[in-house]
Amino acid sequence: MQLWQRAVFFGNIAASCGKRIQGKWGITMKVARLLFGSMLVVGALAGGGARAEDTKAGDLMISVAWCRAAPATADLANCYVTIENKGTAADRLVSASTTAADKVEIRQINETGGGLTDKPVDAGLPISPGDKAVLAPGGYHIALMNTKVALKKGAKQPIDLQFDKAGKVSVNFDVLAASSKGPPAPKPDAAMMKKK
Repeated sequence: MQLWQRAVFFGNIAASCGKRIQGKWGITMKVARLLFGSMLVVGALAGGGARAEDTKAGDLMISVAWCRAAPATADLANCYVTIENKGTAADRLVSASTTAADKVEIRQINETGGGLTDKPVDAGLPISPGDKAVLAPGGYHIALMNTKVALKKGAKQPIDLQFDKAGKVSVNFDVLAASSKGPPAPKPDAAMMKKK
């Protein structure tokens, strides 16, 4: 049971008693419930923004979708996502597209000879049955090149993901701060680490 559910549950129990019980400091339960409810609302408003909703596409579960904020006309903005294949057949992330950029590529950062390379994944990104593809900083990512609009922190950016089997799926990516390391993402499976 989450905190807000507990608050509602205990608030309803107190209300159903039908008595004005005075607490240690002379505050009625009604006032105490009002104060507690106010604290929950303030906590919710002060807390982090909502995470992008999970999206189901065929046997794929798409989650933890986010981009780093970028100004309009930026050369590059990076986006990340986790794609889990819950089916029995392999699928492949073939491409991505959005109206927010001139060009979109699926890319991979590798460490080669003491330096980093950032290259397109030409054949797409395979997702084996029961496996996860975790696109995260320092590895696979979706690169929005020559952005046409600003990706503003707190906004949602729709991006279409094209899969071999699941087809075209529109996903709303949360836009986080430009320096964000992102929300906690699941660790990549061993099979994905071997593909690097």
